[in-house]
Amino acid sequence: GSAGGDVFTASCSLYGVADLSTLARDTHKFESRYLDGLVGKLPEDQALYDERAPIKKVEQLSCPILLLQGDEDKIVPPNQATLMHEALLRKGLPCALKLYKGEQHGFRKAENIVDALNSELYFYSKVFGFECAGDDIVPFEIDNLS
Repeated sequence: GSAGGDVFTASCSLYGVADLSTLARDTHKFESRYLDGLVGKLPEDQALYDERAPIKKVEQLSCPILLLQGDEDKIVPPNQATLMHEALLRKGLPCALKLYKGEQHGFRKAENIVDALNSELYFYSKVFGFECAGDDIVPFEIDNLS
């Protein structure tokens, strides 16, 4: 499942954008005009922002999604992941949100990089029904997974 068809059967979003309008408002000053060139200028291009925002396409999603996010990300603030997680919960899709303390846009601490990769493996193992091997795999709750 994906926006626009059954392309994916599971996915992982690393510090991803959910709502372009919110991002334009909340990102730090250095990135604040970045979306003008990628999407358009606000408020005149609001319809384009809405059309391209994943949060506005949740009804088209149909696969489990893991969200990994740094809690100090100033480029794509954590509220982007939180908004998407809440929307996925409301839709009833299997999902999980892991916030990494002290991480920004792109994980830098070795232990968090390892945990993110292991979390992705664990998530896929639960979605696809295979056994995860390794002492460093730490189980976590996946919402709406039956």
